[in-house]
Amino acid sequence: MKNLTDSFVYLGHWPSAGSFGFNTDILATNPINLSVVFGVLVFFGKGVLNDLLDNRKQRILNTIRNSEELREGAIQQLENARARLRKVEMEADQFRVNGYSEIEREKLNLINSTYRTLKQLENYKNETILFEQQRTINQVRERVFQQALQGAIGTLNSCLSNELHLRTINANIGMFGTMKEITD
Repeated sequence: MKNLTDSFVYLGHWPSAGSFGFNTDILATNPINLSVVFGVLVFFGKGVLNDLLDNRKQRILNTIRNSEELREGAIQQLENARARLRKVEMEADQFRVNGYSEIEREKLNLINSTYRTLKQLENYKNETILFEQQRTINQVRERVFQQALQGAIGTLNSCLSNELHLRTINANIGMFGTMKEITD
Protein backbone atom coordinates (compact mmCIF):
# COMPACT_ATOMS: atom_id res chain seq x y z
CA MET A 1 0.00 0.00 0.00
CA LYS A 2 2.86 2.34 0.79
CA ASN A 3 4.41 1.71 -2.64
CA LEU A 4 1.14 2.64 -4.32
CA THR A 5 0.91 5.90 -2.36
CA ASP A 6 4.54 6.71 -3.14
CA SER A 7 3.89 6.12 -6.84
CA PHE A 8 1.19 8.81 -6.87
CA VAL A 9 3.39 11.21 -4.94
CA TYR A 10 6.22 10.72 -7.45
CA LEU A 11 3.80 11.28 -10.36
CA GLY A 12 3.16 14.76 -9.02
CA HIS A 13 6.85 15.61 -9.21
CA TRP A 14 7.50 14.49 -12.81
CA PRO A 15 8.54 17.32 -15.03
CA SER A 16 5.97 18.05 -17.72
CA ALA A 17 7.01 17.75 -21.36
CA GLY A 18 5.14 20.91 -22.29
CA SER A 19 2.35 23.13 -21.12
CA PHE A 20 -0.67 24.75 -22.61
CA GLY A 21 -1.56 28.38 -22.11
CA PHE A 22 -2.77 31.51 -23.82
CA ASN A 23 -0.29 33.91 -25.35
CA THR A 24 -1.46 37.35 -24.23
CA ASP A 25 1.32 39.19 -26.04
CA ILE A 26 -0.48 40.69 -29.04
CA LEU A 27 2.79 41.31 -30.89
CA ALA A 28 3.89 37.67 -30.52
CA THR A 29 0.68 36.32 -32.03
CA ASN A 30 0.18 36.24 -35.75
CA PRO A 31 -2.48 38.79 -36.81
CA ILE A 32 -2.51 37.42 -40.34
CA ASN A 33 -3.53 33.96 -39.13
CA LEU A 34 -6.15 35.50 -36.90
CA SER A 35 -7.57 37.56 -39.74
CA VAL A 36 -7.65 34.49 -42.02
CA VAL A 37 -9.50 32.49 -39.36
CA PHE A 38 -11.88 35.39 -38.80
CA GLY A 39 -12.45 35.72 -42.56
CA VAL A 40 -13.20 31.99 -42.89
CA LEU A 41 -15.65 32.20 -39.98
CA VAL A 42 -17.43 35.17 -41.56
CA PHE A 43 -17.49 33.49 -44.98
CA PHE A 44 -18.95 30.21 -43.76
CA GLY A 45 -21.09 31.81 -41.06
CA LYS A 46 -22.80 33.95 -43.68
CA GLY A 47 -23.85 30.84 -45.59
CA VAL A 48 -25.23 29.24 -42.44
CA LEU A 49 -27.20 32.38 -41.64
CA ASN A 50 -28.55 32.54 -45.20
CA ASP A 51 -29.57 28.89 -45.00
CA LEU A 52 -31.36 29.52 -41.69
CA LEU A 53 -33.19 32.51 -43.12
CA ASP A 54 -34.13 30.60 -46.29
CA ASN A 55 -35.47 27.72 -44.21
CA ARG A 56 -37.48 30.16 -42.07
CA LYS A 57 -38.79 31.85 -45.22
CA GLN A 58 -39.89 28.49 -46.66
CA ARG A 59 -41.66 27.58 -43.42
CA ILE A 60 -43.47 30.91 -43.40
CA LEU A 61 -44.46 30.52 -47.05
CA ASN A 62 -45.69 26.99 -46.34
CA THR A 63 -47.71 28.29 -43.40
CA ILE A 64 -49.21 31.00 -45.59
CA ARG A 65 -50.03 28.43 -48.30
CA ASN A 66 -51.67 26.19 -45.71
CA SER A 67 -53.66 29.14 -44.39
CA GLU A 68 -54.73 30.02 -47.92
CA GLU A 69 -55.81 26.42 -48.51
CA LEU A 70 -57.80 26.52 -45.28
CA ARG A 71 -59.32 29.81 -46.41
CA GLU A 72 -60.25 28.32 -49.79
CA GLY A 73 -61.76 25.35 -48.00
CA ALA A 74 -63.79 27.72 -45.84
CA ILE A 75 -64.90 29.62 -48.95
CA GLN A 76 -65.93 26.31 -50.52
CA GLN A 77 -67.86 25.50 -47.36
CA LEU A 78 -69.46 28.91 -47.60
CA GLU A 79 -70.47 28.23 -51.20
CA ASN A 80 -71.86 24.85 -50.18
CA ALA A 81 -73.72 26.54 -47.35
CA ARG A 82 -75.09 29.10 -49.78
CA ALA A 83 -76.21 26.31 -52.12
CA ARG A 84 -77.88 24.57 -49.20
CA LEU A 85 -79.39 27.90 -48.23
CA ARG A 86 -80.88 28.28 -51.70
CA LYS A 87 -82.22 24.74 -51.43
CA VAL A 88 -83.67 25.49 -48.01
CA GLU A 89 -85.24 28.66 -49.35
CA MET A 90 -86.89 26.69 -52.14
CA GLU A 91 -88.18 24.16 -49.66
CA ALA A 92 -89.32 27.00 -47.43
CA ASP A 93 -91.58 28.25 -50.19
CA GLN A 94 -93.08 24.76 -50.47
CA PHE A 95 -93.46 24.18 -46.75
CA ARG A 96 -94.13 27.74 -45.65
CA VAL A 97 -97.45 26.85 -44.15
CA ASN A 98 -96.10 23.93 -42.07
CA GLY A 99 -92.73 25.06 -40.81
CA TYR A 100 -91.74 28.56 -41.79
CA SER A 101 -90.22 29.51 -38.43
CA GLU A 102 -88.21 26.25 -38.19
CA ILE A 103 -86.68 26.75 -41.62
CA GLU A 104 -85.75 30.35 -40.86
CA ARG A 105 -84.02 29.26 -37.66
CA GLU A 106 -82.02 26.63 -39.56
CA LYS A 107 -81.08 29.18 -42.22
CA LEU A 108 -79.79 31.64 -39.65
CA ASN A 109 -77.87 28.90 -37.82
CA LEU A 110 -76.18 27.82 -41.05
CA ILE A 111 -75.22 31.35 -41.94
CA ASN A 112 -73.96 32.16 -38.44
CA SER A 113 -71.96 28.96 -38.04
CA THR A 114 -70.39 29.35 -41.47
CA TYR A 115 -69.58 32.99 -40.78
CA ARG A 116 -68.03 32.10 -37.41
CA THR A 117 -65.99 29.30 -38.98
CA LEU A 118 -64.75 31.57 -41.74
CA LYS A 119 -63.93 34.32 -39.24
CA GLN A 120 -62.04 31.88 -36.99
CA LEU A 121 -60.02 30.56 -39.92
CA GLU A 122 -59.21 34.08 -41.07
CA ASN A 123 -58.13 35.05 -37.53
CA TYR A 124 -56.00 31.91 -37.25
CA LYS A 125 -54.30 32.71 -40.55
CA ASN A 126 -53.57 36.30 -39.51
CA GLU A 127 -52.29 35.25 -36.07
CA THR A 128 -50.05 32.60 -37.62
CA ILE A 129 -48.59 35.06 -40.10
CA LEU A 130 -47.94 37.67 -37.38
CA PHE A 131 -46.42 35.09 -35.06
CA GLU A 132 -44.08 33.76 -37.74
CA GLN A 133 -43.09 37.29 -38.77
CA GLN A 134 -42.28 38.29 -35.18
CA ARG A 135 -40.34 35.09 -34.56
CA THR A 136 -38.34 35.55 -37.76
CA ILE A 137 -37.64 39.22 -36.98
CA ASN A 138 -36.46 38.29 -33.49
CA GLN A 139 -34.17 35.57 -34.83
CA VAL A 140 -32.71 37.91 -37.44
CA ARG A 141 -32.17 40.61 -34.81
CA GLU A 142 -30.41 38.13 -32.55
CA ARG A 143 -28.15 36.90 -35.38
CA VAL A 144 -27.31 40.45 -36.48
CA PHE A 145 -26.53 41.45 -32.88
CA GLN A 146 -24.27 38.43 -32.43
CA GLN A 147 -22.44 39.16 -35.67
CA ALA A 148 -22.05 42.85 -34.80
CA LEU A 149 -20.74 41.93 -31.36
CA GLN A 150 -18.27 39.46 -32.84
CA GLY A 151 -17.17 42.08 -35.38
CA ALA A 152 -16.67 44.69 -32.65
CA ILE A 153 -14.65 42.26 -30.55
CA GLY A 154 -12.54 41.38 -33.57
CA THR A 155 -11.98 45.05 -34.38
CA LEU A 156 -10.99 45.83 -30.80
CA ASN A 157 -8.64 42.87 -30.67
CA SER A 158 -7.03 43.83 -33.96
CA CYS A 159 -6.61 47.51 -32.99
CA LEU A 160 -5.11 47.04 -29.51
CA SER A 161 -1.35 47.05 -29.37
CA ASN A 162 1.40 47.94 -26.89
CA GLU A 163 2.30 51.01 -28.95
CA LEU A 164 -1.29 52.29 -28.77
CA HIS A 165 -1.36 51.72 -25.01
CA LEU A 166 1.95 53.58 -24.55
CA ARG A 167 0.81 56.49 -26.73
CA THR A 168 -2.45 56.76 -24.77
CA ILE A 169 -0.62 56.69 -21.44
CA ASN A 170 1.93 59.31 -22.61
CA ALA A 171 -0.86 61.55 -23.89
CA ASN A 172 -2.70 61.32 -20.57
CA ILE A 173 0.51 62.03 -18.62
CA GLY A 174 1.10 65.05 -20.84
CA MET A 175 -2.41 66.32 -20.18
CA PHE A 176 -1.97 65.86 -16.43
CA GLY A 177 1.38 67.71 -16.62
CA THR A 178 -0.16 70.71 -18.38
CA MET A 179 -3.08 70.71 -15.94
CA LYS A 180 -0.61 70.72 -13.03
CA GLU A 181 1.36 73.61 -14.60
CA ILE A 182 -1.84 75.60 -15.03
CA THR A 183 -2.91 75.05 -11.41
CA ASP A 184 0.59 75.94 -10.09
